[in-house]
Amino acid sequence: MSNLNHTRTHYSVIVVGGGQAGLSVSYYLKQLKLDHLVFEKNSLMHGWKAERWDSFTLVTPNWQCNLPGHPYDGDDPKGFMTRDETIAYLNTFASKLNAPVREGVAVNKVETDANGVYHVSTSDGDYTADQVVVASGGYHIPVIPRMAERLPESVFQMHSAQYKSAAQLPEGAVLVVGSGQSGAQIAEDLHLAGRKVFLATGDAPRVSRFYRGKDVVEWLDDMGYYKISVNEHPLGKNVRNNTNHYVTGRDGGRDIDLRKFAQEGMELYGLMTDYDGEYLVFLPNLTQNLDKADATLNNINARIDAWIEQQGIETEEGPSVYTPSWTPEQERTQLNLAESGITSILWCIGFRPDFGWLDAAVFNGQGHPKHDRGVTNQPGLYFIGLPWLHTWGSGRFTSVGQDAEHLSEHIAAYQRRVKATSEEAVPA
Repeated sequence: MSNLNHTRTHYSVIVVGGGQAGLSVSYYLKQLKLDHLVFEKNSLMHGWKAERWDSFTLVTPNWQCNLPGHPYDGDDPKGFMTRDETIAYLNTFASKLNAPVREGVAVNKVETDANGVYHVSTSDGDYTADQVVVASGGYHIPVIPRMAERLPESVFQMHSAQYKSAAQLPEGAVLVVGSGQSGAQIAEDLHLAGRKVFLATGDAPRVSRFYRGKDVVEWLDDMGYYKISVNEHPLGKNVRNNTNHYVTGRDGGRDIDLRKFAQEGMELYGLMTDYDGEYLVFLPNLTQNLDKADATLNNINARIDAWIEQQGIETEEGPSVYTPSWTPEQERTQLNLAESGITSILWCIGFRPDFGWLDAAVFNGQGHPKHDRGVTNQPGLYFIGLPWLHTWGSGRFTSVGQDAEHLSEHIAAYQRRVKATSEEAVPA
């Protein structure tokens, strides 16, 4: 990687964010010989180093790791890289690329002047650019509900972004709030560590890890699912609001079955809505949440069955439908906090975006940017690395490079127009 000194202040392109998305853009800008600078307020790949727990693994198989010029080349393509292996993969990518990066420099403000030039105010001075690429992702502010303020000080609280292992938490039971991808995996991690776990579920769907002899990801890839654009998806752009399916790559990969955890002693509840000073309060929707997750799993498997039949594929396993191994005897809507033995609460309910530093009329009412495959309606402003920017893989290692290449072509075309306009303005 290349950490540059502050020797110039204007660039054709400034990229905000030094993760895999920002560096993928840099890869193609270097190929196009476009001068640019990448700002990263922490260190390269900071999110992967700081916000992943010790037992974390990718939930997508290694063969899907295909950053520009850096496909996975290890000896376990159908396996799932651990946290440390993922960081090593990303560090190698950064080293090979040697991007023009300023690490430890925060972007505080981006705005445009009357001529459409971008003014970028940073913690290390002011810069200008013809174009700006926002590659800082969409997961900025950890979501912790206001009810957390009313919980007793004796209860330790932490967001999933801070979690590393059960050893961080005081002795006693743990309440995990949220059953999305992080919540389900962290609940499993604590469960396997021997902790008493209470899990407040949500409406996250789940998916089989393996089905009919192959990883479900392989089947979906064969079926062309990962090539479907957001504009072609049945849900359209609403698919961007979907919660990720919970599954794990741990120990070679397996399903996450919350019903199985319940049989082993984990206590499951519906959506947590309040704390009244004595009781934690939940909606009576645990059964609904579990049934909905299982229905999604069965629906995906049924689509795979149809594909197998349509293509005449021979497999050793026949179609199967998941049937519940455990169902709640009753819906419990209250839990006495003091009597439960809960000493820690882990909030696994996601993040919200924070683009307050970007002065541009490109955001919807929820603070999310409006764009067409990363291209906004403001000339010279782009986004990359967001979920379903274009396809399912846009926010993942599998397709972020394709999005980067697409944006770089737009950037190059725009830069040619900037140059032509500048030359026309110069008197003969």
